[in-house]
Amino acid sequence: MNYPSIDVDDPFGYAADTLGMDPEEMRRLGHKIVDMVVDRQLRKASEHAILTGDPADLMARLGGALPEDPMDPDASLELMAAVALSHQQHGDHPRYFARVPGPCSFAAILGEWMGTGFNTISSSWGGGSGPATVEIVVIEWMRQMLGLPEGTEGVLVSGGSIGNLTGFAAARSELGHGVAYCCDQTHSSLPRDLREMGCPEGHVRILESDDTYRMSMSRLKAAIAEDKAAGRRPLLVVATAGSTNTGACDPLNEIADVCDAENMWLHVDGAYGGPAAITEEGRKTLAGLHRADSLTLDPHKWFFQPYDVGACFVTRPGALERCYAMSPEYLKDVQATTGAVNFGNRSLELTRRSRALKIWMSIRTYGARKFREAVQQGIDNAKIAEAHLRERPDMWEIVTPAQIGVVCFSLRDCELGEHAARSKLVSDSGFACVSSTSLKGRSVLRLCTINPLTTRDDIIQTIDMLARPQ
Repeated sequence: MNYPSIDVDDPFGYAADTLGMDPEEMRRLGHKIVDMVVDRQLRKASEHAILTGDPADLMARLGGALPEDPMDPDASLELMAAVALSHQQHGDHPRYFARVPGPCSFAAILGEWMGTGFNTISSSWGGGSGPATVEIVVIEWMRQMLGLPEGTEGVLVSGGSIGNLTGFAAARSELGHGVAYCCDQTHSSLPRDLREMGCPEGHVRILESDDTYRMSMSRLKAAIAEDKAAGRRPLLVVATAGSTNTGACDPLNEIADVCDAENMWLHVDGAYGGPAAITEEGRKTLAGLHRADSLTLDPHKWFFQPYDVGACFVTRPGALERCYAMSPEYLKDVQATTGAVNFGNRSLELTRRSRALKIWMSIRTYGARKFREAVQQGIDNAKIAEAHLRERPDMWEIVTPAQIGVVCFSLRDCELGEHAARSKLVSDSGFACVSSTSLKGRSVLRLCTINPLTTRDDIIQTIDMLARPQ
């Protein structure tokens, strides 16, 4: 069939912008945004690591009456940058050490822009075969980097909360209902996922961790035996590859042995710590990761992507589709029929943008070796922090040693609330952002050092600020 040719200078007379912006104005504003973003990348180390505004003030500056008529887009962009985007945590700041940083790379930003600019969707093969292919490629590249078995399948989602929920639902789809076992260092979003998935309260077992803040094998085995004796079916063990609190990794090989013996599903939450497995040192720490039935990680953390993107890998081929696939009449004309992938059939998301483009762009631009070096730098940064803390044994106590980018420590003779007060003082200064946490009821300070731009001086100056009396 012959179709009419399209004059690119006048494609059927359609305007370039849906709501009528002039093409030259589109170019001018687009170029302005690129300049604003690159300028911000150049100065980010001099801005506040975190800045929180007053609700009334922010509403007054960013809100107002509903605009019925056009407003100046230049003024709006400048207001957005100066007010809206400055009042947040800057996870890519080299002295952002709180929670888990998000040090994204510029090539990934370019991929994100392209996907948004092309209004990309990655739901079905018929509706987005190009973006679907990119996601297949990215999942395979990450599989290889992480050392997961051949045949592992995956899907990109918004982050760890949805990634873990995706893996949990696949486990129940494959094995049925039963009891899930976590430990007290499991991220709080995972028990929430299990409860919201419909697990009864008594079927989500939170076990006390051992003295190293890892899952206790003796307590796990005892809990499984107790549930079996009571007629309950052990279904799922939720292990952690890099806990948010301490960076500790559960004994994955030992847990996998238990799961194999009991016909249970092993899910590993590697939301922050999983990418450590792309390095030689990290792979030893995370030994047994390849034995997981499902694994979650957040590329917007230690894989240097802008928010948001999570990943759920499942090593049982076809399990995701068996759990999530649907084929309503109104989607039949876009469903894959030749073995290609409909990513809308691998999670609860049907309408889904392509989160793979930014990962594809960054891996191609920098190469896998650069990723490994950057992750190793984050691991080494925590060792630098620990070494500096040990130079002042009269002031600091190491509570947990440097573990894949995290170190926890305490002031000697610390008064109640002092850790939180000192971390707030540093964060309020804007120089750095740090956080305190609690380990088995004990208050500690914590640094997460995974930004490859972080220098030795950044670490030492931040610790020295924490050491100063209020």
